[in-house]
Amino acid sequence: MNKSELVAAIANETGVTKKDIELVIRSLTNTVTAELKNGGKVQIPDLGSFKAAKREARTVRNPRTGESMQSPACTVAKFTAAKALKDAVR
Repeated sequence: MNKSELVAAIANETGVTKKDIELVIRSLTNTVTAELKNGGKVQIPDLGSFKAAKREARTVRNPRTGESMQSPACTVAKFTAAKALKDAVR
């Protein structure tokens, strides 16, 4: 499902216009991004939580050439699914 399909599905279920749904999704994305940039965590009940995590520098291998190279330390976004979501998918 892509963004436009998600917007259409939510609009059909809620009766809210597609334009308003797009605005809400954009706002959600911007809010989560801003919180993660500040090192915070966002929890959405029954869905899961987003958090910023530090990744240490490590040695990686270029799959094309097989050459070893160093990957610098960085901060990445991580998502952990809630138990309700895991149970629903099973």
